[in-house]
Amino acid sequence: MSEPAAQDSQQPQQRRRNRIFIDDFQAVLSRAKAAGVENQIITGGSLSESRTAIRVAKENGFYATIGCHPTRSSELTKQPPGQYINDLDKLISQNLTGPGRCVAVGECGLDYDRLFFSGKEDQKKAFRAQLTLAKKYHLPLFLHSRAAHLDFVALLVEAGMHENGGQAVGGRGGVAHSFTGTIEEMEELVAMGYYISVNGCSMKTEEQLEMVKRIPLDKLLLETGATGLISPHSPLTDIAYSHSDAPWCSLTGGHASKEHLTLLPSHLRKLYQPLSTQPDRWEEGKAVKGRNEPCAIGLVAFVVARLKGISLNEVAEHAWNNTIACFALNELEVGEGTSAATQSTPAQTTTS
Repeated sequence: MSEPAAQDSQQPQQRRRNRIFIDDFQAVLSRAKAAGVENQIITGGSLSESRTAIRVAKENGFYATIGCHPTRSSELTKQPPGQYINDLDKLISQNLTGPGRCVAVGECGLDYDRLFFSGKEDQKKAFRAQLTLAKKYHLPLFLHSRAAHLDFVALLVEAGMHENGGQAVGGRGGVAHSFTGTIEEMEELVAMGYYISVNGCSMKTEEQLEMVKRIPLDKLLLETGATGLISPHSPLTDIAYSHSDAPWCSLTGGHASKEHLTLLPSHLRKLYQPLSTQPDRWEEGKAVKGRNEPCAIGLVAFVVARLKGISLNEVAEHAWNNTIACFALNELEVGEGTSAATQSTPAQTTTS
């Protein structure tokens, strides 16, 4: 919905896919509801995307985040000094209450895997500015860190955001989303007061599976890495991006998580991994092949349940309650029951 490539006139294939996505938007939401998710946090990755995220959130009764992804940090240099951050500041201040409100600052952080988009110094400057916004508005952070843990932590410490999520300086903690770091890096962020959110990108290797297994249940969030939903009627919880046809961070056959997904019961596979077709052969009632839809959050929860040797319900319940706490979604109830999807799910207690 807010991905620039989907609007690029030089990307006709993306434009066609985006139209398909928009046309079956209600079907996407219906599949999500069937899987136990009903509401959405749309993540802003730039100033323009944040504006779109707020608009879509208001139109649909969702939530949004406002911020600048580290790979977009160079956008700050294309405007007069301070203008970009001032515009983010204004957008946040105008959308702190009511339907579609801003519930976090970000996506922000550091990404040293993709320095060809934005250099280290531009990324650090943008991150520092957004840490200031989070403290100013007492909002949690929606964090991104790739191959940059030492600098990432150093900037949090510099901003006073390293103890209890920065409560002493006005911070409200936050979540390191789509986390792909080591066990030690995860434990350091948890000790600093942050939640850890996982998706398919977090489960590619055996080392990552062990890291996921060790995340404390009271610090665990779940996501897909594509359009993300949070359900007020189910403990299944998903915090993520709002890209049109986003294929990244899905759980695929080449990942270490595959051995766990082969044990997914058929009735859950229909909900979490619905039948799909190629975009150019799309059929009504089917998903678009390669798109990481919100309903796939159940796949993430299932793998986490197997890794931890607990039931799918327990994983979902913790992730749901943690999401309410992290983003101060006080209008949603803690532990508000289970969905039809998880009620019929047998406890998966076997670990590899």
